[in-house]
Amino acid sequence: MTFRHELKHEISLSDFITLRCRLSAVAETDPHVTGRTYEIRSLYFDNLSDKALREKLDGVNNREKFRLRCYNSNFSLIHLEKKSRQNGLGTKDIATLSSSETQSIIDGDFAWMAQSGQPLIQELYFKMTTQRLRPKTIVDYTREPYIFPAGNVRVTIDYHIRTGLQCTDFLNPQSVTVPAGNAPIILEVKWDAFLPDIIRDVVQLDNRRAGAFSKYAACRVYG
Repeated sequence: MTFRHELKHEISLSDFITLRCRLSAVAETDPHVTGRTYEIRSLYFDNLSDKALREKLDGVNNREKFRLRCYNSNFSLIHLEKKSRQNGLGTKDIATLSSSETQSIIDGDFAWMAQSGQPLIQELYFKMTTQRLRPKTIVDYTREPYIFPAGNVRVTIDYHIRTGLQCTDFLNPQSVTVPAGNAPIILEVKWDAFLPDIIRDVVQLDNRRAGAFSKYAACRVYG
């Protein structure tokens, strides 16, 4: 399990424009992206007492959350992800799901997960059974990614964050999502052992401090 450093900053539109110019000059656009941006849809899980939400809001040091994720409404490639955070460092475990498997989880038909053969799917099954984890809400947003090989750096700018309220119809591209209030633009910087000075300088902005913004928390305000 590899843990990575991660910093988040809430930025303004003018910051965004400045960063886009700077990053374009020194970093590469993610080669997996066609064009400059892509769309992300996530469906987050939580239990009846909103454990994941409360731990995030309370700043619990060691925490985890499960989500389903797809890109550009491509339901032929769906990820189950578990994001873990320990002592300020983060890691992510990933398993692949078919659209039919995804829909069965959403529908509450998850007995098959115990024999899936994928440890992460089996772990989610265990926690859906013992902790009553269930799908909570869709989160949609636009992401603009950059990479820098030294330090395995990935810089992303996320905006147009939208909430599905209490909608869990993940596989329906027509599912209605609405702007998540005054959700800001989010700059995220992730790296392995070291952050190169050139990237540190590029993402440095006046009067901006690292924060702990959560798209899931911002979208759960509404239900």
